[in-house]
Amino acid sequence: MSDRKNIGNDLVEAMGEAFAIASGQAEAAAVHRVAVERDIDVRAIRTRLGLSREQFAQRFHFPARTVQEWEQGRRRPDQSARAYLTVIERNPQAVEDALSI
Repeated sequence: MSDRKNIGNDLVEAMGEAFAIASGQAEAAAVHRVAVERDIDVRAIRTRLGLSREQFAQRFHFPARTVQEWEQGRRRPDQSARAYLTVIERNPQAVEDALSI
């Protein structure tokens, strides 16, 4: 029951914010768009990191078969996988830190 109260309060608050924005009393938050490359070379990323296909899959929580299919061109990573791969490419340590327990 308390969850329903919280949801109701959240909705009332959100409507108040929407009204304030619509009436010019407040500004909407900035929206940042991030471009995700349509093509990404998974093998190049993995090789640059010095990892075998199995190590790469295990370290970054991909199915090994999926990595193999990406590298062999039988499948393409979807947009969310490409975004994740881009982060791995640019800052693999941050990903490892975030995933470590």
